[in-house]
Amino acid sequence: KNRLSVWNKLFYAFGGAPYQITGSALGFFLQIYLLDVAQLDPSYASLILFVGRAWDAVTDPTVGFLVSRSKWTRIGRMMPWILFSTPFAVLTYFLIWYVPPFEEGKVLWYLVFYCLFQSMQTCFHVPYSALTMFITSDQKERDSATAYRMMVEVMGTVLGTAIQGQIVGGVSSCPTEPDTADGSNKRAYVVASGVICIIYILCAAILFYGVKEQKDNGRKESDPLTFRQGLLVLVSHGPYVKLVVGFLFTSLAFMLLEGNFALFITYALGHRKDFQNILLVIMLSGTLTIPWWQWFLTQFGKKKATYYGVSWAVPFMILIVSIESNLILSYLVSVAAGVSVAAAFLMPWSMLPDVVDDFKVQNPKIHGHEVLIHNSCIFLIRTHFSPRLFAFFCRFAGYVTGDCSQPEAVSLTLKVLVSPVPIVLIIMGLLVLRTYPIDEERRKRNRKLLQEMIDSESETSSESESSDLGSSRI
Repeated sequence: KNRLSVWNKLFYAFGGAPYQITGSALGFFLQIYLLDVAQLDPSYASLILFVGRAWDAVTDPTVGFLVSRSKWTRIGRMMPWILFSTPFAVLTYFLIWYVPPFEEGKVLWYLVFYCLFQSMQTCFHVPYSALTMFITSDQKERDSATAYRMMVEVMGTVLGTAIQGQIVGGVSSCPTEPDTADGSNKRAYVVASGVICIIYILCAAILFYGVKEQKDNGRKESDPLTFRQGLLVLVSHGPYVKLVVGFLFTSLAFMLLEGNFALFITYALGHRKDFQNILLVIMLSGTLTIPWWQWFLTQFGKKKATYYGVSWAVPFMILIVSIESNLILSYLVSVAAGVSVAAAFLMPWSMLPDVVDDFKVQNPKIHGHEVLIHNSCIFLIRTHFSPRLFAFFCRFAGYVTGDCSQPEAVSLTLKVLVSPVPIVLIIMGLLVLRTYPIDEERRKRNRKLLQEMIDSESETSSESESSDLGSSRI
């Protein structure tokens, strides 16, 4: 009864697409949109991105705690959050890409709707991430469902980049060129956001109607942890802390690269007409190499796959800023960089279930922790301050909002933000991950112990039900 059909896994996997589609569109295009289309000052644009990330610092753990304390309903425990957050997430996402017909209050417009979207997205993605633990109790089936999810999520990043990039890339973002005089670039962003909103709703509907959430086994050895108790238990669990801190550094490196790469391609490399295609090549390369990294980690272990995969990007980060701008070379570097992006995308979510299992083995009487672990990991990986770096440096570099060309100092600033700084962060992250203690032997041992615990609980539950049945007959 714990086995999932292929359709069940696919329906579950579709739920991961909205987060990745909107995330890739926002990550690659929001900063350049705020600067060159909405015509905001760099400090205001970065303030919006910074406050949005800081707002996550409030909403992520809060929503995670509320979800973990939610009662079981007729449609499940996670599904109500996913269902009711979807329409509000779609509306606020659409309004992010709409340029209001007034100048005064424009900053507040984007700040409010960006923060509201982050909140609604959190209400969707936190319970969805924890849903893996509630669609089946079979560990192998969970791993299989997670693999399907990773496949669809990577396709979602490609889809988000393709939709946003190809629609927006058809018009120039330079206000001094003729095709922007009638606001065609503004309309392009609205159209792209509308398409993404439709896909968001379809994926949420497929998840809701195609996945049946299973009620937990009802263990009551301990009361649910309070938010403070849960955090204290988590930070005392060594594997969790080392995994999250290591990937905090590496994810910050790739987020810094993601947030500034469109600007780097446009102003440092001079490929204004091709930036959306270069971004798409990166994501396509990452999608095609995900199966290869999946094979690599099963053959050589997850730690070794992390070292090779994440560090693969370093020489290409150095190359792209060291040589004279060349379009063909930019495409070749993008293909190579996508290989590393795939590893950086896959490894945290491949290793996190091992931490959950290790935590269960060491704390068998604690329950309701799955949501807290997934949520805190999402929070730490998503929350970063890289947008603020761009505003800080641009104050001195002389960035001019809306201009087709920028001073040389801006080009130098962008080169620093997409090469030296991410490389340092990657090195720091890999040094932390060297101390990560869960190897293949420990992982297999934990799975064996967990299966024994599940079998023991099933037997106890069956004996209890038989006893109750006998009592009722008497």
